[in-house]
Amino acid sequence: GAQMIADKWNISRLDMEKFSLESHVRARKAIAEGRFKKEIVPIAGLADDETTRETTLEKMATLEPLAPGGTITAGVSSQTGDAASAMLIVSEKALKQYKLKPRARIHHMSVYGDDPIFMLTAPIPATKYAMKRAGMKLEDIDLVEINEAFAPVVLAWFKETGYPHAQTNVNGGGIALAHPLGATGAKLMTTLLHELERTNKRYGLQTMCEGGGVANVTIIERLG
Repeated sequence: GAQMIADKWNISRLDMEKFSLESHVRARKAIAEGRFKKEIVPIAGLADDETTRETTLEKMATLEPLAPGGTITAGVSSQTGDAASAMLIVSEKALKQYKLKPRARIHHMSVYGDDPIFMLTAPIPATKYAMKRAGMKLEDIDLVEINEAFAPVVLAWFKETGYPHAQTNVNGGGIALAHPLGATGAKLMTTLLHELERTNKRYGLQTMCEGGGVANVTIIERLG
């Protein structure tokens, strides 16, 4: 699916490797600046993600493609990783009952399907659908977290939506920080919320492709 996306949207291997390198650069910078400290619970002495790499375009160019004649390599793919993540989501009734102070509210949530053969393209129509249902424009969204399952997934999304890379995965993504199945969704939302708070922004959008050709989109509004 990733190779089909790269071919259809004319995304070169070099473009994918540049994007992947930037993911590592951003992630390493975020770790060095302690941006993840508030969202990571240390375990067995481990307090930082271990998957980021100091690499170069020259090194990435030496990787063998996953299929003969293809352009998808391990360097432009999300890494495997072990992780657990959790969030506390409550109703308005529970919020009042337990006297909780909300950090954000869910402004919109939806799931949308696309071509199951391409499988990984659904974030594109899902984002457009969410914007329409929420009565918003992408210009209203301050930050985006889109799962870096493979570089072409995000690069095709950029081409179709026009959303700026500068406001997307600002602390790196799955290519640098891994894609632990079953934990990625809550991890991305946690990072999105913390970054909205750190930068004093209002709206954040999270989207990720899923098996079978569907994608979810959640828009949150930071409170306080």
